[in-house]
Amino acid sequence: MTWARAVVVGSSGGIGGALADALARDGAEVISLARSAAFPADRIDLLDEDSIAAAAARIGAGGPVDLVLVASGVLHGDGRGPERSSRELSADALTRAFAVNATGPALVAKHFLPLLPRRGRATFAALSARVGSISDNQLGGWYGYRASKAALNMLLRTLALELVRTRPDALCVGLHPGTVDTGLSKPFQRGVAPDKLFEPRYAAEQLLSVLAALGPEDNGGCFAWDGERVPA
Repeated sequence: MTWARAVVVGSSGGIGGALADALARDGAEVISLARSAAFPADRIDLLDEDSIAAAAARIGAGGPVDLVLVASGVLHGDGRGPERSSRELSADALTRAFAVNATGPALVAKHFLPLLPRRGRATFAALSARVGSISDNQLGGWYGYRASKAALNMLLRTLALELVRTRPDALCVGLHPGTVDTGLSKPFQRGVAPDKLFEPRYAAEQLLSVLAALGPEDNGGCFAWDGERVPA
């Protein structure tokens, strides 16, 4: 499937950059947004709704978009890693995880879903994670990341139900890219089998193939890089 006009939020990251590149190779007009973008017009901060609204207004002035991808996320940083036990929980870390992984993508949806065409195939997707599956959690730990991705999945499901009322051909889904060789996963790659550690380009191409194969019955779901539905 060829996308005409695509927005990638978080294009400065490994997966986001690879998604933007893959879309450009396929002939799409790609609008790349990131907090660290070199030009002010390309900047967006998921912790600042005004910046999200401003980006949507600028892009919307140029016409509709048929694909919006939110490729941002946080797992560790500022001296913090994923919590191994409840003793490591902190309000600040949980608040940041939810702000970046759940609230931010939801606010992007708030301002960018109106840019999707009212008729014809269009998609809003955000990077989620298999660890956000409640029923699949057999190991525990990683409290903030798990909970914020579970919240993201619920937000996407709820957004999908609302979206089809005005844009019946559109989809809103979550995407699990697998373990990709980026800065986010770097500290946690030691136990990953070599054939399960993906290069960003491969992950991006897989995710776009998954999106192209989804149908109306998949709206609101979360799907892995291999097309498998991630359980709720």
